[in-house]
Amino acid sequence: MFSSNYLGPLSRASCSRTFSAQGCDLCLKLYDSPSSLVKHIEICPLSAPASLGTKILPFAGSVDEKHTTKDAKAIAFNCVMVGGGTDGSLDLCARVCLVDEDEDIIFHTYVQPQSTVTDYRYEITGLTEEHLRNSKSHKEVQDKILEILYNGESARRLMSDSGKARLLVGHDLKHGLDCLRINYPGHLLRDTAKYRPLLKTNLVSHSLKYLTKTYLGYNIQTGEHDPYVDCVSVMRLYKRMRAQDHQVNGIGTPNSDSGFESQKAEELENMTPDELYQLSKSNYKCWCLDSKKAAGPVDF
Repeated sequence: MFSSNYLGPLSRASCSRTFSAQGCDLCLKLYDSPSSLVKHIEICPLSAPASLGTKILPFAGSVDEKHTTKDAKAIAFNCVMVGGGTDGSLDLCARVCLVDEDEDIIFHTYVQPQSTVTDYRYEITGLTEEHLRNSKSHKEVQDKILEILYNGESARRLMSDSGKARLLVGHDLKHGLDCLRINYPGHLLRDTAKYRPLLKTNLVSHSLKYLTKTYLGYNIQTGEHDPYVDCVSVMRLYKRMRAQDHQVNGIGTPNSDSGFESQKAEELENMTPDELYQLSKSNYKCWCLDSKKAAGPVDF
């Protein structure tokens, strides 16, 4: 935590005392006084979104498709896995949901698994063979998701730090994208399972269920896992973290470069380990930079 006059970071003890008295445990914002905090806490916890359920569709899969060219900068993604393989432990994507920043569904469909399903994991997924009977193919789902994310962007432009392509928000994104065999640039991914402020002290991920309860104030995944509820929750987490406003000047700040880029190779080779350590800075990039237009999309 930085002092209010931005002269530098508070000591750990002072930071802890100040936050205990004036900080919100959910949104992590600091308020002017304990009384202001009390008023804020009354409205900070969010209500859980309504579940989509698992109604069987009469046609090939899409429940509510509203793919538009809205100005949404970020899209939340979640997929539901059934089991394949002899013991049902192989994850197969069977349901996909994408929502925008307003929590509106952009795309939702059941997906035809590429291998034989040996365990529908009904207690968690709520899915049966009937749900997947007329579902969309892997290729159809891949193409649709990429069409939404690319947002008319060219592949060349997609690799840059600017353009119209959307940020993709999710929890353990790599696993879901790998199951769908989708590649998307790392600088456009926002993963709540990898974002440093949301990790355990040993840099291991918390579950989405834990993060939602801790930072949003409601429970999810108490029975069947609903992809819409998970999408909305992960989007809300992202927006809460993005809304943080941090001091960004000085040593060790969230948006600093590694410190080596401006040094010539021969200069670095002649430095002692201590000198190299003093020069180095964290490569951590804060999501609060996403809300600053000048920064553009950033990685972490």
